[in-house]
Amino acid sequence: MTGWLIRHERPVAYGDAFAEMHDLADRRLEGDAPDTLLLLEHPPVFTAGRRSKPEHLLWNETDLRERGATVVEADRGGSFTFHGPGQLVGYPILDLGASPDVPSYLRNLEEVVIRAAADLGVELNRNPMQTGVWAGDQKVCAIGIKLMRARITLHGFAINCDTDLAWFQGIVACGLPDAGVTSLSRLAGRKITVGETAGPIATRFQEVFGVNLFAPRWELGAPGLAV
Repeated sequence: MTGWLIRHERPVAYGDAFAEMHDLADRRLEGDAPDTLLLLEHPPVFTAGRRSKPEHLLWNETDLRERGATVVEADRGGSFTFHGPGQLVGYPILDLGASPDVPSYLRNLEEVVIRAAADLGVELNRNPMQTGVWAGDQKVCAIGIKLMRARITLHGFAINCDTDLAWFQGIVACGLPDAGVTSLSRLAGRKITVGETAGPIATRFQEVFGVNLFAPRWELGAPGLAV
């Protein structure tokens, strides 16, 4: 099975990525596009999932404005999370079929990140009580998804590569007040960039999901799209 890999090298505003993701999902549903992995970075933004509570946003409007961040609602599961520089965000747009096994899909996303992190020299684990990828009780990768028409995946995962973790002081991340956050760079004791992480993620995604990814025709010749 073949699919598209769309890798944006420059940060993409959340609203633009949201529109692109939904357009790809519509096209996937209609059979006009294959399964796709969209990899990118966002400017600073806090996104609120369907289970978000107002008290989980700890910074007020002045704090947000001074730091240059925005808050947007997201039509995914989960609570508040942060996206920003130094974080690799992956939006898989996949057709899971008429009877999707959502728990298995989530475990597969976790497996992609765990294997890719191992390629980078970082050992990560699952938390049996929570979705995402962890190092002990500290979250490295948040996962939140949505299914369109109960079969097409939207949203996905966000991996802290060399993210400034101070941003997470503005929220109760994922609605878990007792959980911490960390990054690949902090765990490795060296800088691990978004660019360094994107290749292993794409490779392991192909392996776990059994899909061969290539750049769509209109993106051919753009830097950083091929695995």
